[in-house]
Amino acid sequence: MGSKAKKNGSAAEDILETLGDFTSKENWDKFFTLRADSFEWYAEWPYLRDPLLSLLRTLAHPLPLPLLVPACGNSRLSEHLYDAGHTAITNVDFSKVVISDMLRRNVRDRPLMRWRVMDITAMQFEDESFIAVIDKGGLDALMEPELGPKLGNQYLSEVKRVLKPGGKFVCLTLAESHVLNLLFSKFRLGWKMSVDAIPLKSSGKPSLETFMVVAEKELSTVVHQITSLLHSSSLNCNSKQVSGFTEALQNENLIREKYSNDSGLLYSVEDLQEDLLKLSQGRRLQITLGGPGCSTFSYRAIILDAEELADPFTYHCGIFIVPKIRAREWLFYSEEGQWMVVRSSKAARLIMVFLDASHSDTSMEEIQKDLSLLVTPLAPAENDTGAQIPFMMASEGLKERNIIHKVTSSLTGSIIVEDVIYENVDSEVNCIFPSRELVFRRLVFERAANLVQSEALLKDESLPTKLVSELGRKKKNASSKSRKSGSQRHNAGASNQLTVYHGYVASSYHTGIISGFMLISSYMETVASSGKMVKAVIIGLGAGLLPMFLHGCVPFLEIETVELDPVIVDIAKDYFSFMEDERLKVHIADGIQFVQEIDNSGVAQIHGKSNDCSYTESPLNESSTVSHAGVELTKVDIIIVDVDSSDPSSGLTCPAPDFLDEFFLETVKDKLSENGLFVVNLVSRSQAIKDMALSKMKKVFSHLFCLQLDEDVNEVHFALKSESCIEDNCFSEASIKLHKLLEFKHPEIGQNIINATKKIRRLK
Repeated sequence: MGSKAKKNGSAAEDILETLGDFTSKENWDKFFTLRADSFEWYAEWPYLRDPLLSLLRTLAHPLPLPLLVPACGNSRLSEHLYDAGHTAITNVDFSKVVISDMLRRNVRDRPLMRWRVMDITAMQFEDESFIAVIDKGGLDALMEPELGPKLGNQYLSEVKRVLKPGGKFVCLTLAESHVLNLLFSKFRLGWKMSVDAIPLKSSGKPSLETFMVVAEKELSTVVHQITSLLHSSSLNCNSKQVSGFTEALQNENLIREKYSNDSGLLYSVEDLQEDLLKLSQGRRLQITLGGPGCSTFSYRAIILDAEELADPFTYHCGIFIVPKIRAREWLFYSEEGQWMVVRSSKAARLIMVFLDASHSDTSMEEIQKDLSLLVTPLAPAENDTGAQIPFMMASEGLKERNIIHKVTSSLTGSIIVEDVIYENVDSEVNCIFPSRELVFRRLVFERAANLVQSEALLKDESLPTKLVSELGRKKKNASSKSRKSGSQRHNAGASNQLTVYHGYVASSYHTGIISGFMLISSYMETVASSGKMVKAVIIGLGAGLLPMFLHGCVPFLEIETVELDPVIVDIAKDYFSFMEDERLKVHIADGIQFVQEIDNSGVAQIHGKSNDCSYTESPLNESSTVSHAGVELTKVDIIIVDVDSSDPSSGLTCPAPDFLDEFFLETVKDKLSENGLFVVNLVSRSQAIKDMALSKMKKVFSHLFCLQLDEDVNEVHFALKSESCIEDNCFSEASIKLHKLLEFKHPEIGQNIINATKKIRRLK
């Protein structure tokens, strides 16, 4: 400030020589003792009156407006504002000399004016005390180039704290570059800014211009462009000052444009500083944490302040750690999913931390210890009871987990077969095997680790129940060498002792799919009574549990299963006891192409491809996984799509988007028999995506039905080809017919399916 202000005249030069250091309280006391009369550093009231009073009229606050004038000195600015009708003014300065003088001067004529001795870098006011802060040279005085930005930074932090939402900071400044750099960056997130110049008397020679920078406080993290009200024709000042200001403004707006256009932009904690001290409803910021010199690791994190701050929260702040293999799941990858996590966490602020490859081979205890120091400054200061910030992760509710096979497929990626024991299991399966600890075998694709692709109950008739998991552990240890090469298979003895039980479906959505057969139970009854077969195509083998269960409980059903990945077929046979026979066949083929190539006579013409798979007929008694060519099909009665999406970050976990394409849906409708049923397992946490899927199906099918499963993620959609659709009042009778058609080893299983039929609803 000093170096430029000296050019205003010889009187000013003498005064400035007296001051020396603008940040010294002693120097200011000496100055005000020598210069008791008012002194205006920058523009005087006649030039400030219109822009200031006009700006104050725009403030949405009941009169009188609570105003703060920091570093007031002996300027008459506050007196003029008071005389213009703004009587609720608080003036502060760290010089006792000037505050005493100003109080004496105004106590009689302006009794409502308040005067306080106070350091503006550490003000003793409550948060959000003022609707406007009017600074005339205060920031400039703190920003001595030799001292750096520390004091200015502290002062602006205080300004942001004491301003009410919607309030304005008015900074009258000479706009030196180091001042603007701090000013623009401190009011970047969630502040609207404008710049203007205070008009000066027209004189024969240029002089220093006073600029007015206005920052309006918003409760958001939106980055606005700075609005310029400057007109070059009105500027009558030093050309170097104007060019410097213009350059600083242009550079800042370029930075702001980048912030606005890049939703994935990562902020540093330094970027945000005191902005994080307070909760801001619905705020979402991506940040970087840690790094060399401050922590063992660096992290990508997202700060989310709850959308509904009125809710009772269990935690004022919580940390949610997302492992690398789950980072691209929709629940954690998308904004919509992240807000769902925030709501379920019951945290006013949730910091979602994403682990990556750099954190591999590190225990969770080490990760939490490393993060603890980094996240503590990110907790909101309000409502902080001093309680330790909790760490959270998604829990599967497992008592025990043993990986028995792991392989990588070029089509599916990393695939895991694991045996697990749950902390709690459904009551109906406990009724089937009441005397044993139940072990389940799961097929998991690491690209969507939260979605268990298939789950089977293991049956052990030869060993005591407690040894089942021990057997899995022994097999794991004995075959670790072969697993590293990507291949592991059970020996014959182990397979005999530990087998998949196909008389029970562990996945509720499989139960839901079968319950939809109720919609064509009259047709199925007619076919069965005539000694014919109902024809079904299942796209997506998984572990083969659904086709094996249907094969066992519907003796008049012929099933053609289609699987794109031959590795999956091997796993289904080797680890889940999947077997083909004359009523159940598997084809390694593209599911969409398989349906398309069913010709009008009902023959699927599956042709060989030029890549690593060829499709030739294979004898049923061999374990080959290649497809059967020229499969004879009458019109298909049931087509089931049960495949996952290779890109779960899209928000659609099941099925792959191509299976909801209108062209494919039209093909399905054409290949179905007149009484045919189309079934789609739909998995998405986004209601918008579910609605989109439904709208696509409505374009093709007139009669749609839906089963919403209890876990609120899976939905099973059913579509009927026939125009003579089942009426709602016939559902109960149709459900009874279905029950009679199905054959179960355990009545409890059948009852679950019948119960699910009662939840099927017609979609309008």
